[in-house]
Amino acid sequence: MASVAAATCPTMKGNLRHKSTPQMAVRPSAWIKQRRQATASRRQQRQWLLPPPAAAASSGGSAEEVEYKDSLTDLMFIALCRVAYGRLAGWQSPRSWMDGPETFKGMVEVSRALMRGRSAAQQRDAVIQGFPQVPDWFRRLFPYSKWGAELNARITPAFFTWLVGPMATAAAEVDGGVVQRSSVKIQRCRYLAESGCTAMCVNLCKAPTQTFFTEQLGMPLTMTPNFEDYSCEMVFGKRPPPLSEDPVATQPCLAVCSTAVASGGRCHKLD
Repeated sequence: MASVAAATCPTMKGNLRHKSTPQMAVRPSAWIKQRRQATASRRQQRQWLLPPPAAAASSGGSAEEVEYKDSLTDLMFIALCRVAYGRLAGWQSPRSWMDGPETFKGMVEVSRALMRGRSAAQQRDAVIQGFPQVPDWFRRLFPYSKWGAELNARITPAFFTWLVGPMATAAAEVDGGVVQRSSVKIQRCRYLAESGCTAMCVNLCKAPTQTFFTEQLGMPLTMTPNFEDYSCEMVFGKRPPPLSEDPVATQPCLAVCSTAVASGGRCHKLD
């Protein structure tokens, strides 16, 4: 694993009881304080923080940490994605399925296994095959519209925070020079930060997702990841350039990637 999530598990505060003081002798105010500390500690145990981006850390700068809280629904979505990738890879990670950071790491490990022995094109095709096939009548019945693009931008944060982390809608210029609120700005992509891999971002997320929305759903989508701070922008209504002409095509390996090649050129797993 290239970028490992750090689980924060603060130590519980010391018990207020002392050998010389019976439990019932504790003052009410002290007991209330103890209970508040215990509750806060339990909440923190269910939270975890990813380390700051490697680029910011190596340059001596600081990066805002993003806090993730996985609900049971989030765990379910992570599990479904993990199972789907596992079937394609023919392997499954032994990590826990119920612990948020652990099961997310497991999903990333399975994603990495999916890449082994496959070219970049084969990786992208494998993921695309996992998407549902959209019939032609759907595109005829629901052609592209500004309303549809803005609707996609509004609902994306509700369904994909478990995968990429906090995000917000914003205005952006789309095809034809039109400005509309169909942009989704991801603060710090959880998947990219955890994998620390350029090719996993491009081959298993960006390219397949753009293809599915643009070609299958008839909803043009351009995704622009930032490999320095792990943020990303999704713009519905903006047709993506051919992958060979996309700036990500020349993106080198990330320094934190476990399989990085320090050649100074493009990531070797983009081929």
